Amino acid sequence: MRVPELWSERFPFLEALENDWEPIPRAALAAWVVFYLLFLYQAARGQGLLLLIDGVFVPIHEGGHLIFRLFGEFIMVAGGTAMQLLVPFWLALYFFFRRQPQGVAFCLFFMFEQFLPIATYMADARAQELPLLTVGDAEYVIHDWAYLFGKLGLLEHDTQIASAVRALGWLGMIGVVIWLVWRGLNDAPSNKTITRGCMKSESRRVAAINKMRAYRADGEVRPPGFGRNRPT
Repeated sequence: MRVPELWSERFPFLEALENDWEPIPRAALAAWVVFYLLFLYQAARGQGLLLLIDGVFVPIHEGGHLIFRLFGEFIMVAGGTAMQLLVPFWLALYFFFRRQPQGVAFCLFFMFEQFLPIATYMADARAQELPLLTVGDAEYVIHDWAYLFGKLGLLEHDTQIASAVRALGWLGMIGVVIWLVWRGLNDAPSNKTITRGCMKSESRRVAAINKMRAYRADGEVRPPGFGRNRPT
């Protein structure tokens, strides 16, 4: 990925995006595809051992309420769902800058997977039949989406919005799997990549030679590493 020079000068961390993605071994790619397809199958059925991962996001959701409570009640209530999605997204960004596609895919997959329980919660806004969890006073429990939709005047559209969010989650998960397969099948280094690597090596060699010549021209002692005899 080519980053404009102006951007990389202002934001040096963007230079990492010019590195190549880490290759995905074919065996690992096959294992990941089997895992994701099995997860999608269990998610479609609504039951299965792999769905227990949703329990990991419960404390993240509740922690979001605690963190965002500093910004008022509306933001506090919305903060649970926000944190539920932001944590895997931030982790995906971390792996993205490290050019690790397996980590990016895993985090984005489960970020989109969280759209499914979020949609279930949304669809329950008017009925309020789901059991609710809280980290505060048990007598003061707010149904997040009943409150949020009520404030936004969207309470009557809870099931329609939930259906759209659920569809977006499925599209996102499937899209991530397709991207991972595409990424894994295109890991062979291209001639352009090889040429770029050779040019970088040649540039470093020329810079080292010029530096050595500059030391000699100034009459200084050679810098460490130049002209040392290797032990026999």
